[in-house]
Amino acid sequence: MAKNLTNSQLDRQNVLNNRYAMQKLREHLDLEGIFFEDNFVFTKQQLVRLFDVSDSTIEKYLASHGDELKINGYQVLRGLQLKQFKALADVSVIDYGDISKTPVLGVFTFRAVLNMAMLLTDSEQAKFMRSRILDIVIDVMAERAGGHTKYINQRDSNYVTAAYSEFSYREVFTNALREYLEMSGGKAKFGIYTNKIYQLVFRENAKEYRQILKLASNDRLRDTLYSEVLKAIASIENGLAEEMKLASEKQGRKLKPQELDEIISKIENNPFLKPIIEDARIKMASRDLCFRDALHQKLEAYIQSVPEADFDKFLGETSRSLEKQLSNPETLAVFKRLKDR
Repeated sequence: MAKNLTNSQLDRQNVLNNRYAMQKLREHLDLEGIFFEDNFVFTKQQLVRLFDVSDSTIEKYLASHGDELKINGYQVLRGLQLKQFKALADVSVIDYGDISKTPVLGVFTFRAVLNMAMLLTDSEQAKFMRSRILDIVIDVMAERAGGHTKYINQRDSNYVTAAYSEFSYREVFTNALREYLEMSGGKAKFGIYTNKIYQLVFRENAKEYRQILKLASNDRLRDTLYSEVLKAIASIENGLAEEMKLASEKQGRKLKPQELDEIISKIENNPFLKPIIEDARIKMASRDLCFRDALHQKLEAYIQSVPEADFDKFLGETSRSLEKQLSNPETLAVFKRLKDR
């Protein structure tokens, strides 16, 4: 889906939190600032020239989006800090404007400059920069994710063990359905109650999820789930299996579907599981929109900007393809422990 950076703080923050895209943007945009307190910074007058806008235009956006710009590096220098900056500016070949007598001075980091570029609607230069930003973000995501994002979840170093653990708990759950649930339809009950768990965790059934991610008929849904979502599903599967066993033994018979539905309803409101379920919803909704350009409308209220740590998790040097993870002896040792559990 097309992203309008001027309208969406979420999309802007996802760009600014992606340090791999930011590195490329620094190389391609090559803006001249002065190195101050571990950052290259730029004055308001530089932004006026860069974006060909008035001083009052920059001030207008500082007033309307000040908190966002501060989060991304805008700051006001005073006292000793300002004196130190003026000393550096005096020996710099860059024209910062006349700042010699100003008692306070607002400066922008490179990150804050890009933030301003994504906000300005009345600047052709900012519009061009937004286009370059989006192109570079797309290129970086494709390059670092190996050309596709369908299975970007599998680049998480925690994915393999979470997937195997969920597989083990799924066996416990399917065995419980077989032993403790009285229901006609044979194998159909496994699909029915798998969908109920999906809807409990992320409010979508399998068909809806597959449509949103545009999965092919031979794609396994669970292969695309993030480790946190798999852990939430595993927790519910294990808890349901135990609750079914206890209820069935108490009744001295197999459970009826409506009795299992009541157990599921109680689990959904379980205070111990609520944080796990909410975390899974946030992770799925936010990451899929950012990395897969997929919107889960039923989870829209849970969408947040993706933190910098997630870009490292899925795009960084420590993220690895599934094939590499499976070749790791430490991972295989974890598998053996899970298998022998």
